[in-house]
Amino acid sequence: MKRNQFILAAFAGVAMAALAVQDAAAVELKASHQFPGGKGDVRDEMVQIIAREVAAANVGMEIKVFPGASLVKPKEQWQAMLKGQIDITAFPLDYASGRHPEFGATLMPGLVKNHDHAKRLNKSPFMGEIKKIIEDAGVIVLADAWLAGAFGGKDKCILEPQDAAGLKARSAGATFAEMWAGAGASIVSIPSNEVYNALQTGVANATDTSAGSFVSFRLYEQLSCLTAPGDNALWFMYEPVLMSKRSFDKLNKNQQDALMKAAKKSEDYFAAESKKLDEKLVDAYTKNNVKVVTMSDAQANAWREVAKKTSYKTFSEKVPTGAKLIEMALSVQ
Repeated sequence: MKRNQFILAAFAGVAMAALAVQDAAAVELKASHQFPGGKGDVRDEMVQIIAREVAAANVGMEIKVFPGASLVKPKEQWQAMLKGQIDITAFPLDYASGRHPEFGATLMPGLVKNHDHAKRLNKSPFMGEIKKIIEDAGVIVLADAWLAGAFGGKDKCILEPQDAAGLKARSAGATFAEMWAGAGASIVSIPSNEVYNALQTGVANATDTSAGSFVSFRLYEQLSCLTAPGDNALWFMYEPVLMSKRSFDKLNKNQQDALMKAAKKSEDYFAAESKKLDEKLVDAYTKNNVKVVTMSDAQANAWREVAKKTSYKTFSEKVPTGAKLIEMALSVQ
């Protein structure tokens, strides 16, 4: 009898241990993004940092990262989060402006002046409005990230609005596309991971995108001139790390705390690296014999005048809170 009890107790112990092991890896989260994996892209690294830190916290949670649009197409990631297909993404928020047009304000020509200005915006009522819309949609922001961007020309430099006349321009978002069109360019609508081929095949001969994408997608192999951010960066884009609120709410307190701690480390990493991206951009293009120029105050203001008549005007007319959002952003000094 005692022998049978011993055997039963042993089996129970093994079963409990097995359940403990199962519980230790019970939560598996999927993180998806469109950027190259393992090649130094800071947006990929932001997600990788979160995955590594969460694993090191040993709270029974694993994050599997799927870079390079290997799991979900670039512009489908917002809906994929809402449907539960993925849990986390590093995502250009403007990509979801078709569903939430207010997000277009996070890729609006000339609203963000520089990296320090972007940090101030993160704490402003302007971003408070944007984040409320994000949260109301069922998504939370894990880490803020603003990337500066640039203009690139396949055959010539683009400094003034008249330089855009007749170009086939790929723009990162609708607000910039409208400004390009207002300056006389035709618009090519493709995600950033397809720009290289578009330039190579002649589908496009001009583009704007983030400093990170200009480097990680090796666009220097297809461009003859880069208009770098310099002191007059017209192009800034909000590309945060986002998470499905439903997925976050399923985590226990220890897991949530570990995730947010990891996200803070990721955000701090990006803040330190964001300015370096502009330097890496200029360095990469200079080394590859691409001409690098920057806009003067007058040239940047000329583009803003085009934006006021196109992007700002349309945004204010079509988005119920559009004029308010632009005003709120412009009020942040």
